[in-house]
Amino acid sequence: MAYRSELEARIAKKTTRAIVDYDMLENGDRVMVGLSGGKDSWALLQALDVLRQRAPIRFTLIAVNVDSGYKEYKHELITSTCKARGWDLRIEHTNIGQTIDDILDDGATPCSLCARLRRGVLYRIAKENGATKIALGHHADDYVETLLMNLFFAGALKAMPPKLVSDDGAHVVIRPLVYVGEDEARAYAKESELPIIGCCCPACGDLGLQRQRMKRMLMEIEREHPGVKQSMLKALGNVAPRHLLDTRLNPPAELRARVEAAQAVGPAAAGGKPRVAIPLRSV
Repeated sequence: MAYRSELEARIAKKTTRAIVDYDMLENGDRVMVGLSGGKDSWALLQALDVLRQRAPIRFTLIAVNVDSGYKEYKHELITSTCKARGWDLRIEHTNIGQTIDDILDDGATPCSLCARLRRGVLYRIAKENGATKIALGHHADDYVETLLMNLFFAGALKAMPPKLVSDDGAHVVIRPLVYVGEDEARAYAKESELPIIGCCCPACGDLGLQRQRMKRMLMEIEREHPGVKQSMLKALGNVAPRHLLDTRLNPPAELRARVEAAQAVGPAAAGGKPRVAIPLRSV
């Protein structure tokens, strides 16, 4: 099976690289793809379907759409598209939208709560459908934006794991588009003639949200210094723990012990008298 275009070949190559790098798929997997109807989830479903037909291992796909309960959402378009392409689809209707409205205070950002609620639904459906992996459409830009959001607003140096095992060990979440840029996902969904459907959430696209701010900032920096986003993504896989401030990575007691051992052994190895180790005083 030949790739339809240079773009599809590039998407397939990057997706395959992510799958291999992080051991995302195994022979016999049933992969449940979270399908929101946005460009990223369509691109993921299309890419995995292409790879499914070429991969040396066998795996099956099922798309799952979690309906948050907004009346304007175009379920029929998702259903007809999946049917036309022979993709298994399950639509799960929920009242997540109403639940968020009832819980959150006015002006509060609903995105993180919405994500947790939807994740819970995905876990349940995965169990009901015998899915061994849950695939989400987060791409490279999502990783970089999440890194900056945590850095600026949460005081944490972290992004997202490309492969995540749930706390109870029952579910494995994978993100095969980790090396694919947002612009590539958008272009691939368009090239594949997949319908881009908005989520209908009132907060979606709010330019005041933290993620939108990070997105705009990255666009400006990337315009001035092409390659910055790729460099930041590379940094997530090139961590230097000894150069960070986290005492869980660099316990002071262990550092002190190494220094004292070096002070005691160094001169003796050179034929001199062992030095008396002077305890390091905490500042």
